[in-house]
Amino acid sequence: MRFALVDRGDIHSQRLACELRKKLEAITWQEDAEYPERIFCIGGDGTMLRAIHEYIDQLDTVAFIGIHTGTLGFFTDFTADEMDEMLQLLAGDAKFEECRLVEAVFPEKDLVLRALNEIRLESITKTLTLDVSIDGEFFERSNGSGICVSTQPGSTGINRSLNGAIVDDGLSILQLTEIMPIAHHNHHTLRNPYVMKGSRTIELKTKPMHDVVCSYDNLKYKPDGETDVIIRLSKQKVRFVRYRPYSYIRRLKNLY
Repeated sequence: MRFALVDRGDIHSQRLACELRKKLEAITWQEDAEYPERIFCIGGDGTMLRAIHEYIDQLDTVAFIGIHTGTLGFFTDFTADEMDEMLQLLAGDAKFEECRLVEAVFPEKDLVLRALNEIRLESITKTLTLDVSIDGEFFERSNGSGICVSTQPGSTGINRSLNGAIVDDGLSILQLTEIMPIAHHNHHTLRNPYVMKGSRTIELKTKPMHDVVCSYDNLKYKPDGETDVIIRLSKQKVRFVRYRPYSYIRRLKNLY
């Protein structure tokens, strides 16, 4: 089996990566950072997101395994103290969990950005006005700092800090949440998070964007004069390897 290692960059995670490399090679796995089959992410959920974007063009052929060097994260199955247990499980049957990415299409630039957690269109310098349409039907005009569109995995991330809904594991959805919406007697929006089926397409229209940032997971893109953004679930999927039962409820309990 070909493998690659992605670590958080701190001394503890780097030391653990070196130890894991030796143990994997001892069971005849081969390190291949260019074309791996399994990618071990050592750190936290941020490390997992970085690894996904590093190998985003190979998602059809790779699968991710997370080792958390702190407390258990949402995308990590094992802690640093459980590495030997994980190595024993590698010889057994593996189950794969697939999560579809969300994508933002900028048609004027022929650009597609993909994320696992969420895509945010936001401005911190001035009010951002966005006309929101869903499946070609006008929905609302949003005035505020922007819009966040999250997936089921992303529902526990930034979406949660925006008072969005936590969505149960395994559901294919998009969630639309406003960022610091402005409301007064002449203007108001839904304000509540809108959880919609995954087949929906969200279109955002605005004036030419200059002081706006499109954040996608841990990355960002600055639109330069674009006026349209289409957000939808991508056909591209991330695969996580599960060698033991995965408890979403236990992960939720770790949040509080």
